[in-house]
Amino acid sequence: MFYNERIRSSSMFSKERIRSSSMFSEERIRSSSMFYNERMRSSSMFYNERIGSSSMFYNERIGSSSMFSDERIRSSSMFYNERIGSSSMFSDERIGSSSMFSDERIRSSSMFSDEPVQRSQDGGRPHGGETAMISRRLLRLLPAACPAPSPGSGSRRTSGSSRGSMNVFDREMKRRQRRWAGSLQDTHLFDYLRDEVGGRVADRVYDVARTFPLALDLGGGKSHIAEHLSKEVVERLFLTDVSEKTLRRRTDIPTHCVLADEEFLPFPENTFDLVVSSLSLHWINDLPAALRQIHQVLKPDGVFIGAMVGGETLYELRCSLQLAETEREGGFSPHVSPYTAVTDLGNLLGQAGFNMLTVDIDDVQVHYPGLTEVMTDLQGMGESNCAWNRKSLLHRDSMLAAAAIYKEMYGNEDGSVPATFDILYMIGWKPHESQAKPAKRGSATSSFRNLSEIKPPSP
Repeated sequence: MFYNERIRSSSMFSKERIRSSSMFSEERIRSSSMFYNERMRSSSMFYNERIGSSSMFYNERIGSSSMFSDERIRSSSMFYNERIGSSSMFSDERIGSSSMFSDERIRSSSMFSDEPVQRSQDGGRPHGGETAMISRRLLRLLPAACPAPSPGSGSRRTSGSSRGSMNVFDREMKRRQRRWAGSLQDTHLFDYLRDEVGGRVADRVYDVARTFPLALDLGGGKSHIAEHLSKEVVERLFLTDVSEKTLRRRTDIPTHCVLADEEFLPFPENTFDLVVSSLSLHWINDLPAALRQIHQVLKPDGVFIGAMVGGETLYELRCSLQLAETEREGGFSPHVSPYTAVTDLGNLLGQAGFNMLTVDIDDVQVHYPGLTEVMTDLQGMGESNCAWNRKSLLHRDSMLAAAAIYKEMYGNEDGSVPATFDILYMIGWKPHESQAKPAKRGSATSSFRNLSEIKPPSP
């Protein structure tokens, strides 16, 4: 009985154990399945949530980037248009003020007649008038390019005329440019500006009521000044230039041609009664030293009358090239040479020893079909850039962009573009005891405060 009872209890315990194990196993499997499903569901929700947030962040980022890019392009376009507009307004305002100043100065001057300016049929210079305008219409091909060596091919040394002054211009390059310009068969087509300025310098020589036995023309080249003078004013003339091909006599005055550099004059002191120069001194490296040499070769009471390019000459060309190169290449280099300011010219003449100074400025505008013709004529004149820091190559894209900017900002209604030349005229005398001298300071016997008490002289 005990054995049977034990077996029965063991069997019941075994069945109960198996049942509880089965229930535990099923419960464990069910809980594991629920946990696995819950984990997969949460993982899927997290993955979907992550993808959704990433997609939203990516779309939001692209949208903000697109908005920033559009805003940046819009602001850049507004800045570029605003810049061109302000430049155009500045240019128009500047040309207007320059024209008003030039017209007012010419009207008040006694050196110009009341006849209007008109260009003669044979290509001569305009005579007199109230405006300083020259019409230049070019409908021809470009001449052969001038062989220009690399700016770094030569050595940039200090000027020998003044110790320690750094050279700005490559004088050897300028000599080659003038030699090339003088060898052109149609070189007379490019002399319109030199003829005009030479005639105005000659007008100032005629204003001096005396005869000059011996005169010197610095950088005279083709006698652009002497052809407007007569033997009654200048008896003998020395003509100098750096290029032998440009030394040509076109005057009845007895002329001696001398191949010499304007920076080193091969003449003794107190030699000439008159020194003239037209469109040559703006290429001098040491202008103060050159003016001192001119002062030395003059006789006492001698006069120096000169003209040079200065101020804001060719500002239309300079601005167009700078804007085009900045847009196309991300920066710009100087393609127009630096010039002397009119405010500095009087001080330079005074430091050289001249007195009774006269300095004035003319704005001469020449109209061209386009930018290419402007640069072609500058080459034909021998007035191309020869600064040491010049860039030897101008890319085609920059050239085309500069031509478009030139016409857009400065173009005329007839399709032409202007090129402005600021011509600085200077007159200085070498001191002499016969010249009128200013009164000493403090020597006045009357004061402006007592002007009302001064009685007019009786008739």
